[in-house]
Amino acid sequence: MSKTRIVFVHGMDGYGAAAWPAQHFLAGNYDCLFIKRTGFNAVEPPAATDFGKDARLVIDELGDGGHVVAHAQGAIAAMMAAVQRPDLVRSLVLLEPLLLSLTAELPATAAYSVQLGELFAHAKELSDNEFLSEFNTLMAIAATPGTETVRRLAARARLQLPSTQAPLHIVPGVPTTVITGGWEPLYEEVAQYLGTTGARHIIQRSGHRPQDTAGGAALIEEILRAADARTA
Repeated sequence: MSKTRIVFVHGMDGYGAAAWPAQHFLAGNYDCLFIKRTGFNAVEPPAATDFGKDARLVIDELGDGGHVVAHAQGAIAAMMAAVQRPDLVRSLVLLEPLLLSLTAELPATAAYSVQLGELFAHAKELSDNEFLSEFNTLMAIAATPGTETVRRLAARARLQLPSTQAPLHIVPGVPTTVITGGWEPLYEEVAQYLGTTGARHIIQRSGHRPQDTAGGAALIEEILRAADARTA
């Protein structure tokens, strides 16, 4: 009997399997695929955000279907994939999702967008260290991969499109759980909005990466098992 597939979609703070250290144990019971979004590669040059390409990657990796677990900006590709192919997505688990095109007119998102716009407006005046420091603060990135230089990380950050430009729509009929850390109004605003569309919202007290905590990792596994039970 083949294992159920899980496609993991990272945010900005790491990519591939390195972005999901506390989820590797799930490979014992699931077929886990830890993807790398457009421009996230240790060898190839950083590339600009491509929302459509990332969504197609998620769809391709789902194969005959499975779960999608996504963090921060990775939630954009996850939601777009679920809208395009809801038949393939058994469940969506979105951790601190940065789905700002859905909440662009709400106060926390609007304030955040102003800050991000100001950073990019003055990007040419800032050194790589200065730009990356401010960018990481806005993105709640506490640490960056140690294998890449500041120059490379800054180059990738400078190529990121604002999440408000993502062509998002509400996912019809796909069981969706949103997990937030309960620390930042921006992510709570997005989660509350998704809650009005039928998503389940759970606050797992932590920082920006609830998936790294023991409680958060256990919660993700619990959600996936419950989804499998409903499907069975």
